[in-house]
Amino acid sequence: MRPGDRIFQFLTTGAGVFVVSLIGLIGLFLLVQAIPALQADNVNFLTSQVWQTDPNDMKFGIMGLLLVTVYSALLALIIAMPISLGIALFLTQYAPKRLARPFAYVIDLLAAVPSIIYGLWGLMVFAPTIEPFSQWVNDTFSWIPLFAAGNVSPDLRGTIFTAGIVLAVMILPIITSLSREVFERTPTPHIEGALALGATRWEVIRTTVLPFGKAGYIGASMLGLGRALGETIALAIILTGAVGREFTWSLFDGGATFASKIAADYAELNNEISAGAYIAAGLVLFLLTFIVNFAARSIIAKKGD
Repeated sequence: MRPGDRIFQFLTTGAGVFVVSLIGLIGLFLLVQAIPALQADNVNFLTSQVWQTDPNDMKFGIMGLLLVTVYSALLALIIAMPISLGIALFLTQYAPKRLARPFAYVIDLLAAVPSIIYGLWGLMVFAPTIEPFSQWVNDTFSWIPLFAAGNVSPDLRGTIFTAGIVLAVMILPIITSLSREVFERTPTPHIEGALALGATRWEVIRTTVLPFGKAGYIGASMLGLGRALGETIALAIILTGAVGREFTWSLFDGGATFASKIAADYAELNNEISAGAYIAAGLVLFLLTFIVNFAARSIIAKKGD
């Protein structure tokens, strides 16, 4: 092996080891900082929905935060995935190049809009506009627990339903942009071969484009899910706190996610024990993102095979 190859191998290996070690050290730091608060906790950290960080009477659990985080992120993903797929296929398979290129630029720019802008738009414009629809859904499908009256009823603006749709708008450009890049790389001979056999445009998409790009599309969706799980400012602005009421398993519940709770209560991090409660919540979010990424890697590997 040449000296240059050895140096390059050492640098790349060192970079990989450094990144993995850094992530491990971050997790270790969060765990060490959270242990004193967990030892002082007077309720079950994993199952309780109470959040009281008085150093003299610590009672905090992450179940409510976890449910709001997962509910809002999954709702956003369910809405954004099919829309992103349709846009990406339109731009790569149907739209003429003179139209597809400007549209692609606009989508890429939407992905760069700061989250606080989405939050203000969601609170001041979108929430009042969608409130009649939210009320109709709540009244019509209230017999389904998912759409029953929530813990902030009758206020239907600052709910998971509203927040999830705003999150979908936020992650839609990310999923669309990455999916478009993947679909554009479908081998031209595959497409031309399908057309030569008499396949329609939809049959070409179904038999060549989607099988080739499904792993990338799923990877893009998981990246969007990661963005939704960690979104902070927009959800801190939109979601209404459910004072004195627990999560009722409805999309019309209010509350807070892990990230928005930590951001909203930043002023309370002036005590080591109280801060430890929020660090423990951050540790759970840290682990949750790892689980999502691991699941995404597993799905992509299976699809790739």
